[in-house]
Amino acid sequence: MYKSKFVYKIISIISLTIFFSFFSCSPEKGLSEDDLVFNYDPDPEEDPAATSSDEDTGSYTTCNADGENATRTSNDLPNPANVGTIDDRTCYANYKESVIDGTTWGIYNITAGSNNQDAANTLQPRMERSLPVANPKVGSFVKFTGDFRILEVADTGSFGTSGSYIAQAKGQHTGGGGSPDPAICLYRAHPIYGTGVNADKQVAFDIYAERILERGGSGSGREVVLLKRVNKNEITSFVLEVGFKEDPNDSSKKIHYCNATIGGETFNWNIPEPDRGTQSKIRYGAYRVREGRAQIRWANTTHDRVNK
Repeated sequence: MYKSKFVYKIISIISLTIFFSFFSCSPEKGLSEDDLVFNYDPDPEEDPAATSSDEDTGSYTTCNADGENATRTSNDLPNPANVGTIDDRTCYANYKESVIDGTTWGIYNITAGSNNQDAANTLQPRMERSLPVANPKVGSFVKFTGDFRILEVADTGSFGTSGSYIAQAKGQHTGGGGSPDPAICLYRAHPIYGTGVNADKQVAFDIYAERILERGGSGSGREVVLLKRVNKNEITSFVLEVGFKEDPNDSSKKIHYCNATIGGETFNWNIPEPDRGTQSKIRYGAYRVREGRAQIRWANTTHDRVNK
């Protein structure tokens, strides 16, 4: 009898511990939808707007002597830590690297109006890396992996023109329409500002997928879908696979897929009109800055390609 009472007390204590632990961790009333969806809860002892050791701060000029490059590929490092061929269309800076806690980070910095490679007022500044292309056969794909940190992105005050791209899936298609080298899905970071003393500082970023609605789609021919939020300077894993596979509902058809995993969360998407697609490819770095400056960092990058 004594033993039964003792066991009962032990079970009761364990149950109460679990009960209070659960409710102490549950969201309180008054939390915003963003808190619930994104779990954005920076350490109160840390400054969410704190600068990184490899971050550009303060005033700057659009073009600089150490950012000039004769061609889009002329000013890469001899043996860059990041995979891919450089496409440098900014006179603000050239590709550099930093080492933080033993990790080598590729530095991609661009400013508004700094594209010194294309005709004025045409294409947006960028510093990206292009990767090998996969064919449209079933089973063919390209896959990119890496870690990114976002320090700053463009902000015009308008959602449609704000934000900067950190990566994109691309691929040409048959039947004409749109760009000769079209983007299919772009991953766009938008700034979130702090409060109080950090009210004018970017402390986090919402990551959106900007997806075509039809082949050749751009502008209103794309949908913008919110994926997740990451903190400033937060090391976030990124995996992007783009390729063709058999339609499980009809073996005579195929699917052109674009599947991303960001910070462990998966965001799969099937590209429209798969039969028109002729290739799959990926670019990453920093692209688009209509006002201000964008600063993206990439590390631990890899790329795989399978052609059937």
